[in-house]
Amino acid sequence: MTKYVYDFAEGGRDMKDLLGGKGANLAEMTSLGLPVPPGFVITTEACRAYLANGEVPSELAAEVDEHLAALEAQMGKRLGDAEDPLLVSVRSGAKFSMPGMMDTVLNIGLNDESVNGLAKQSGSERFAWDSYRRLVQMFGKTVLGVEGFEEVLDEVKKAKGTKDDLDLDEVDLRAVVERFKGLVQAATGQPFPQDPRAQMELATAAVFDSWDGERAKLYRRQERIPADLGTAVNICTMVFGNLGMDSGTGVAFTRDPASGAQGVYGDYLQNAQGEDVVAGIRNTLPLAELEGLDKASYDQLLGVMETLERHYRDLCDIEFTIERGKLWMLQTRVGKRTAGAAFRIATQLVDEGLISEDEALDRVTGAQLVRLMFPAFGATDEATKDETLLGKGMGASPGAAVGKVVFDSDTAVAAAARGEDVILVRRETTPDDLAGMIAAQGILTSRGGKTSHAAVVARGMGKTCVCGAEDLEVDLEAKTITSPDGTVVAEGDVVSIDGTSGAVYLGAVPVRPSPVVQYFEGELDVAESDDLVRAVDRLVRHADAARRLAVRANADNAEDAERARRFGAAGIGLCRTEHMFLGDRRQLVEDLVLADGPEAQAEALAALLPMQREDFTGILRAMDGLPVTVRLIDPPLHEFLPDLTELSVEVAVAEATGQSIDPRRQVLLDAVRRLHEQNPMIGLRGVRLGLVIPGLFGMQVRALAEAAKGLRDEGLDPRPEIMVPLVSAVQELEIVREEALRILAEVGVEALVGTMIEIPRAALTAGQIAEAADFFSFGTNDLTQMGWGFSRDDVEAAFFSRYLDLGIFGVSPFESIDRDGVGRLLAIAVEEGRAAKPGLKVGVCGEHGGDPDSVHFFHTAGLDYVSCSPFRVPVARLEAGRAAVAAASSDTR
Repeated sequence: MTKYVYDFAEGGRDMKDLLGGKGANLAEMTSLGLPVPPGFVITTEACRAYLANGEVPSELAAEVDEHLAALEAQMGKRLGDAEDPLLVSVRSGAKFSMPGMMDTVLNIGLNDESVNGLAKQSGSERFAWDSYRRLVQMFGKTVLGVEGFEEVLDEVKKAKGTKDDLDLDEVDLRAVVERFKGLVQAATGQPFPQDPRAQMELATAAVFDSWDGERAKLYRRQERIPADLGTAVNICTMVFGNLGMDSGTGVAFTRDPASGAQGVYGDYLQNAQGEDVVAGIRNTLPLAELEGLDKASYDQLLGVMETLERHYRDLCDIEFTIERGKLWMLQTRVGKRTAGAAFRIATQLVDEGLISEDEALDRVTGAQLVRLMFPAFGATDEATKDETLLGKGMGASPGAAVGKVVFDSDTAVAAAARGEDVILVRRETTPDDLAGMIAAQGILTSRGGKTSHAAVVARGMGKTCVCGAEDLEVDLEAKTITSPDGTVVAEGDVVSIDGTSGAVYLGAVPVRPSPVVQYFEGELDVAESDDLVRAVDRLVRHADAARRLAVRANADNAEDAERARRFGAAGIGLCRTEHMFLGDRRQLVEDLVLADGPEAQAEALAALLPMQREDFTGILRAMDGLPVTVRLIDPPLHEFLPDLTELSVEVAVAEATGQSIDPRRQVLLDAVRRLHEQNPMIGLRGVRLGLVIPGLFGMQVRALAEAAKGLRDEGLDPRPEIMVPLVSAVQELEIVREEALRILAEVGVEALVGTMIEIPRAALTAGQIAEAADFFSFGTNDLTQMGWGFSRDDVEAAFFSRYLDLGIFGVSPFESIDRDGVGRLLAIAVEEGRAAKPGLKVGVCGEHGGDPDSVHFFHTAGLDYVSCSPFRVPVARLEAGRAAVAAASSDTR
């Protein structure tokens, strides 16, 4: 029979699939002998059964009864007892951390009778009624869907002349509870539930339901968390940080999650429960100040932090409560961190002997490296920055963000959809703000600290965030920010926020290049650089040593080729020759189209040849000694000609007004009409174009060969490769290959001749095509379009967002390779191509070549190289190393 409930003492951190991250880590801390309030976990299997069937498994109630009875015996109390009540929390906990995205209810077991028992046992009427009002508020909103609690609490505080809920006494809180219960009665038609066991069951079901809540689904899509995992439910004995000023609650990090620096980092709030810290309702104290308030608890906490970091061998994020001088651990997990902190911490842990360099490589990602390559605010012109400084908060998630101020999530989403950069400004964020946080360039709050909801979620997403800017008055109704000097910022005004210093500026502040990019450009000496650049250098070099995949770049000119080489590219995987026919050269393409016979056609091609040769010379020179794969012209010729509609209107207007018509324009219109296609993506392009226009591909091959020969004569080592696009039948490639080899022989140059695999038929007949190819390069952009049967340009705006919402796509197949479909075509082509021609060189040159997840797939599929934009080369190098390390680790298990 399936076991649905586990005591904390029965589990461990290796049971995250079943107990969720929170439950597994509570069990792990229990096994370490740390002070964890007793409790038990209802498994993710129970959640999945509930979501599938609409009700909890029939045997669950008996298991919960058994574990609850054991808990009551251990604590010497009964749940909700009128004289001495046991109270519990009901908390979500999925395998992967989803901060604030699912539901939690505290103080389960309180009712109109047990609140008096709690008051008697604690000796504090205020504490008891504060705990009860929290239960009614959290239960009412989370379980029953009732709104309006915050407004009632604000009214009571306003009437009292305070903004701090600590100023409310027992009488005030009794009144708040009665008004809260009135809200529940009015909204549901039922009184607030008084049966403690019913409270626990309803809260458990609400946590299960929250797995499919909108904010949870949105977060999973953003973080690419599978939708079928479900959440566990943690039933934990309540410990109280709101018993008085000798109690409190906090969040601690074993290292700074923003910078990676070692030290004491976190927030503490006296006389509070955990949600007060995360919600940012009151501004917290720095954790270091706990030493002066309760040195014994502080010292014990530091010892626990060291134990956990050494045990988990990573940065740990810890939630704790102090109840009248007694320290309790409520949660630990491997902490979310900024990109810079990830690289610093990984190398620190290697130096401390806690992890290996391979493990350090696994602790960082290409997505994090991308974030480090974006610009930051410049250190210059400090006077201008001082003049525009609105205020300062805490730098909660580094970066430089500039945008128009918006004050709610919906406005942020709408503005971002129009292509506008926005900064989401809130007093404090809640999980309901997630869509706006994703849409915004940065987040600014006037309340909260480095462990508030805004800070934790922003760090996880790599968003710039400034929290706790107390000196800025945020008026959500008027939609304004007022600075201490009286400056008013209205919605739509531009501000700049610095997630490192916490500074907030009026207007757009200029940014400076990333030092990481300057390092890759060769502008910085690593030995003289800061610790971040040294950490990046160290891990990227280790990735280079570990990886099997070579990394090339997509570059169409000498400047891009030079930059790619500086960034570590091992050659050019895609040089698109069609970009060489734009600008002033369009006239020559028109001459080619309008040529009325072989002689005129040859003349037009002869005019293009020296220009192509010059282009190729620059790229081959920049990549001397490295392979340069040149794709012969791919797009249909009409893309180089005037637009059909514009040209038709021009001629029609001339005819209607009696103006003379340039004969060439009329002939050009006839040619454009002749070449016009209903679906040019699968029309006369690529190899088809080369076969229909004799000499076109031959001209390009000759230009490349002559460029290579000229450089070889200079004593250089050019290594050209010729790639034929859009091949779907081996006969196409054979014809082009024969002509190319003849021209190469005439010029006296050797070059590989291969093809792009970008049509499903080519992938499925790869064994045949390999006989005529020296290499394959997968064009995954077109292979994705043709594999799925849609055009990216047409459908991304039409229905992609809906497909993402429905879960049909976890992520756009143009962003990350579709492993099941397009990836299967690729794997078939690799296998059959190499079966026909052992040792066949295989690479990929679509945009997926720079996508971190896709690079891992290409490693597994056995490709020899990936090719991506120059900017993405360091990312692909890092991910290729991570893929190799992951594969080696998997092989040894």
